[in-house]
Amino acid sequence: MSDLVLGISAFYHDSAAALVADGVPVAAAQEERFSRKRHDSSFPAQAVRYCLDEVGVDFKDISAVAYYEDPRLKFRRVLATFLGAAPTAFPAFRDTMPGWMAAGGKRHTDRTVRRELQALTRGAVPEVEVRRHHESHAASAFFPSPYESAAVLCVDGVGEWATTTLWHGRGNRLKPLAELRFPHSLGMLYSAFTYFCGFKVDSGEYKLMGLAPYGKPRYADLIRNTLIDIKPDGSFRLNMRYFEYLRGQVMTGKGFEKLFGGPRRSPEGKLTEREFDLAASVQQVTEEVMLRLARTARARTGESRLCLAGGVALNCVANGKIIDAEVFDEVWVQPAAGDAGGALGAAQLVAMDRGASRDHLGSGRDAMSGSLLGPAFDDDAIAAYLEANAIPHRRLSEDELVKQVAAGLAQSKIVGWFQGRMEFGPRALGARSILGDPRDPQMQSAMNLKIKFRESFRPFAPVVLAEDAKDYFDLRQESPYMLVVAQVAAAQQVEWNAAGAAGLDLLRVQRSTIPAVTHVDCSARVQTVDGKDNPRYHRLLTEFKARTGCPVLVNTSFNVRGEPIVKSPDQAYACFMRTNIDMLAMGCFLLEKSEQPAWSEESDWREEIPLD
Repeated sequence: MSDLVLGISAFYHDSAAALVADGVPVAAAQEERFSRKRHDSSFPAQAVRYCLDEVGVDFKDISAVAYYEDPRLKFRRVLATFLGAAPTAFPAFRDTMPGWMAAGGKRHTDRTVRRELQALTRGAVPEVEVRRHHESHAASAFFPSPYESAAVLCVDGVGEWATTTLWHGRGNRLKPLAELRFPHSLGMLYSAFTYFCGFKVDSGEYKLMGLAPYGKPRYADLIRNTLIDIKPDGSFRLNMRYFEYLRGQVMTGKGFEKLFGGPRRSPEGKLTEREFDLAASVQQVTEEVMLRLARTARARTGESRLCLAGGVALNCVANGKIIDAEVFDEVWVQPAAGDAGGALGAAQLVAMDRGASRDHLGSGRDAMSGSLLGPAFDDDAIAAYLEANAIPHRRLSEDELVKQVAAGLAQSKIVGWFQGRMEFGPRALGARSILGDPRDPQMQSAMNLKIKFRESFRPFAPVVLAEDAKDYFDLRQESPYMLVVAQVAAAQQVEWNAAGAAGLDLLRVQRSTIPAVTHVDCSARVQTVDGKDNPRYHRLLTEFKARTGCPVLVNTSFNVRGEPIVKSPDQAYACFMRTNIDMLAMGCFLLEKSEQPAWSEESDWREEIPLD
């Protein structure tokens, strides 16, 4: 029997569970995929049950349980913050403290985790081992990476006290080297602008990143001169006079309004040139800080490889800048870089303490299995669901399935692609994806408005055969987890003229041979695919290339705005029927929209089926 360690992250956002066997990730999932509550912060009971079921064990087989942060240290930070901001912070103090001070409150989250596990398993549960928040991030970045040694950089909003940490990873050990502390936080700076531009904190930051190319960084010097003092080594201090998160439940207030010429944009308000330019400006400043931190990491460790985690590591534009600057020879980003990945990191820390080794290093690949660590439904389970609900479908061989889906894509049909184990982390990587033809100039707007029901400005990502990536994108390394932005290769760009166009009008200008995945600055958030981790996905791309000459597809997550990515066949079918998706490929089954009965929200075919 392997040494099994269960990791838990919970009670802030993106709760998750992860199971490692002798230090190797074998199962991991966010609770939101089961509860259907986006960014669910509750105890991940269903994710825990999935992890155990996936490996075929009971809780008595678990050797240890790890929690991803230290609640008592975090409480001291919260208390010190309120005391330091008194008396103006009293209303927030009054509203917040009961949750910390109550019996069984947030100060004792590790005890709550143990009680929840006892209720779930109805048996003995080992003491929960508490690890530090940034330590968990660092472990999730380094231990699954393909590197024997590396610099490790973790940047986020805040854990207990740390907001930015630098580590040196060697073998199965991590050594802390430097730390920046709350309230001085690059993640908080970015979230403040996310909030001020009318998006939701802790989930809308990627929208701000997508908005940035529409604007000009005309506020960047104002940000540098007024809001953040950046040192040559990448360390920084925020001017807290302009931020409200120390004193209350919002990020910004009158200071931002005066500085940037007006009130915060309302969440559904019209996007204006100011929001475009604010996004461009804070993105530029973020990239500057990350580049300086990366150079410091190289100088302090002497390593030629860098591992990244923490919420800011999901800023794939900044990641691309680090790679393009050639500060390091290679960069590896944890695909679940946010708090969900903390569950994995905490489990791996405990596993390494218990003597686990990193046996994957000899393979030259990472230990994440393509981040395909979630639930799968085999063809028998899918068939049972389809037949029980009399859903029209065709069962095909893999060869025929790939050919028919590629043919549909080549005709500009939009395809729901539901295959194998679900992804762990925020990105759809070819297991729970919606696919389209990137050559179609109308595909981006069609998928945004008719499939995803989301803002028209948001770009879509390309997936490309790894062997053809450099013909289409200026990539310096592979990008299997869609966490690097690169320029579309010059050979794929076309002559274009955007004279007189500004803001969202820039969307109408075609810039390349793959317009559906080319952003307004000729960039793209790229996923590269080889034949090892997801062979059926690779076969589909290969077939599409054979038919069209193009080895690229549009890849976006299989969900609509406001909902988590689909987990199961019933959820995939519901999304298929509620949207203008034309075809659904689930396992070896192909469904055509034109053959389906009328959709009803009350249909009993939406009942979930059990995991296989």
